[in-house]
Amino acid sequence: MKNVEIIGFKRANLGKKESKDLRLEGNVPCVMYGGKDQIHFYAPMILFRDLVYTGDAHMVDLNIEGTTYNCILQDIQFHPVSETILHADFLQLFEKRAVKMDIPVKFEGTAPGVIAGGKMITKLRKITVKALPADMPDYITVDISKLALGKSVKVGEITPGNFEILNNPSTSIATVEIPRALRGKGATAEE
Repeated sequence: MKNVEIIGFKRANLGKKESKDLRLEGNVPCVMYGGKDQIHFYAPMILFRDLVYTGDAHMVDLNIEGTTYNCILQDIQFHPVSETILHADFLQLFEKRAVKMDIPVKFEGTAPGVIAGGKMITKLRKITVKALPADMPDYITVDISKLALGKSVKVGEITPGNFEILNNPSTSIATVEIPRALRGKGATAEE
């Protein structure tokens, strides 16, 4: 799994005014959970670009004033209008403790239903997975080479490796929709 380094600085004062001042300076107020204590810190907003604005899942090497922690981004809050980052929560990782993460789906193969004129609809772009940090996959591969018109691939059809899939097994990942033009031809052929 890819790693992103974020350099942070401990916060002396907590509160709305201090958080607002940090955001005006181009920083993001953050908290790291999971260890013995919560650590409140801030980091430059520019460092979040490779972590937030990508479809990949990442581990974070969080360097807070010289001490490095292995973490994942647990939650992030954006401003509703300007889309700037308001706050970020990190979860500290430990080798023996399983963690939940949203892992992107990668499709493999060509669907016969698409070749026949159908339209591929992606219903689920990420799948929630629980695993030890060392066993966390970069992405989950889904084979669509058997998808005919009107058929779909469900979460239950994925064979997990050293991880557990937490999504409902009956949830569709991708579907090949029958276009209206083909539905009309099928109806006239039956008559």
